[in-house]
Amino acid sequence: MVAIVDTNKCTGCETCVSECPASAIAMESDKAKVDKDMCVDCQTCVDACPAEAIHME
Repeated sequence: MVAIVDTNKCTGCETCVSECPASAIAMESDKAKVDKDMCVDCQTCVDACPAEAIHME
């Protein structure tokens, strides 16, 4: 599984970027973007996102 960001819900707060232990999330055009090759399926970003914009797929 990999983290997927719903860009319609993402507020660009960068919480997921700072919480990701694998450094798999970066900001692109003020929205979070997950590097699927670096994602370790830990779901930390899902739990950390205040906008509930990330899910695992």
